[in-house]
Amino acid sequence: MLTRLRIRNFKRFEDIDVELGKAVVLIGPNNSGKTTALQALALWEIGVRRWNEKWKGKSSPEKRSGVAVNRRDLVSIPVPDANLLWRDLHVRNIERVRRGGTTSKTNNIRIEIVVDGVTQGTEWSCGLEFDYANEESFYCRPLRLHADGSSRMPVPDESEKVSVAFLPPMSGLADREFVKQPGEVGVLIGQGQTAQVLRNLCYQVHEQGQHWGDLVGHIHRLFGVTLLPPRFIAERSEIVMSYEDEKGKSLGLSSSGRGLQQTLLLLSHLYANPGAVLLLDEPDAHLEVLRQRQTYNLLIQIAEHQGSQIIAASHSEIVLAEAADRDVVIAFVGVPHRIDDRGAQVLKSLRDIGFDQYYQAEETGWVLYVENSTDLSILQAFAKSLGHEAEAYLDRPFVKYVETNLPQRARDHFHGLKEAKDDLVGVAIFDRLDKELQSTDALTELMWSRREIENYFCSESVLIAYASLGLLDDLFGRAEKDEREQAMREAIREVTDALKTLGKPDPWSPDTKASDDFLDPLFKNFFEKRNLPLQLRKSEYHTLAGLVPAADLDREISAKLDAIVATAKKAKPRA
Repeated sequence: MLTRLRIRNFKRFEDIDVELGKAVVLIGPNNSGKTTALQALALWEIGVRRWNEKWKGKSSPEKRSGVAVNRRDLVSIPVPDANLLWRDLHVRNIERVRRGGTTSKTNNIRIEIVVDGVTQGTEWSCGLEFDYANEESFYCRPLRLHADGSSRMPVPDESEKVSVAFLPPMSGLADREFVKQPGEVGVLIGQGQTAQVLRNLCYQVHEQGQHWGDLVGHIHRLFGVTLLPPRFIAERSEIVMSYEDEKGKSLGLSSSGRGLQQTLLLLSHLYANPGAVLLLDEPDAHLEVLRQRQTYNLLIQIAEHQGSQIIAASHSEIVLAEAADRDVVIAFVGVPHRIDDRGAQVLKSLRDIGFDQYYQAEETGWVLYVENSTDLSILQAFAKSLGHEAEAYLDRPFVKYVETNLPQRARDHFHGLKEAKDDLVGVAIFDRLDKELQSTDALTELMWSRREIENYFCSESVLIAYASLGLLDDLFGRAEKDEREQAMREAIREVTDALKTLGKPDPWSPDTKASDDFLDPLFKNFFEKRNLPLQLRKSEYHTLAGLVPAADLDREISAKLDAIVATAKKAKPRA
């Protein structure tokens, strides 16, 4: 997983430094540099690959000249002249010196890209620098640590294992599509010609076999149609692909809507590149607001199971609202920076009722209020474990995150929406409050009897189950499951003892604020024991909710899910 990106002198960036995570959303206005950041990662990966092709395993790398890279190799960064990669096209400084005569000194301006990451528990850093040669090419070498070039950053083996896959938005679909080699597919994607490769990607996923059924299932659930297997017509070297609509009629893929094609492109690209760093440029393109949320969450879910990392550039307030409390959000406003403060101006704008929210109210006829996207993810996990009817309604809800445990905030928003849709219904679920709620026929207000929703999966058995997850094998390297389980037991005991010393409730008590008082220090302790940076934060605690056996889930959870279903069934969406 990539954890940090530093860029100097590349395109519009003079010097930026941003933190990355499992899922990253780059948000900002047009021409703010979001796509440029994705291209910097693609350039870094090409540089690592070219350097290792020539010099891997050979001695004294600091004495070697750079490797040449042709601009035509930059399939994800198409430029007609190599100097377009440099900030303000400035590739050299010419310094004039006058001492008894006129002389000049030329210094190259170097693009510098440094990427940090963690692989199987090992942290690493890999920096590259790029020197302009001519309009067709430039040189790449490890970043120098001293001005004279006597010492350079190593190119760690871990960086060689990083696979970067860039994907621009869907550009339409060609009537006919001929079979292409993987290299040609990559070139066309880099050039933005996704219309030429969608069937090839689907054919690749189908031939691999492992995920074709999943892909068909996702498209059917999202769009109500059934994909038919792509067929290779050898006589024409052509790939043809169809689908069955709701009435069972077979139609060519080119008859489908742009939203379906965009979603199919995203999912097939994801399945075709397991374990990769996926650079998605405007994945929400061509998707209406309800599907933006659903598709984004689906991408994050599949990427986690694929061992992939998603870095997406978007303009969508829907995607931003979904990612803000759970994933890493980088605001490309001024100097690109990570948004951690809920009071940030970018997030404040989301609290205002806008056209998109009125549109969602009309489309669904009901609204769900919870504190943040983590709460929604937890409810979805509970519904899935129970096989509850609410799972279908929670899959694509109109949800408003109130961000605080204040019922009045939800009421104000709800009544504002009712001015546009007077038959709107809603349900709001809060953490435990010390005052009565005010349910009406239109808005049902509920609260948890325990301190907060996290209390319903905070148990020793769930925490031990998390430590045993196969998903942690890559992160912990060779550490056996029993070693991880022992580390978790020790962390539980130590944090429990600390709570007792501080006079706070037992961690399993319904009165404990499970997230802040227990789980946060617990996971900090657990990962420190393995000498790793914190890898599970409050925004990701929904992972734990899915580990609770259905038989152990409190009946109150079913009651809350029943209330969600009852509200959704009363809804009167726009016909």
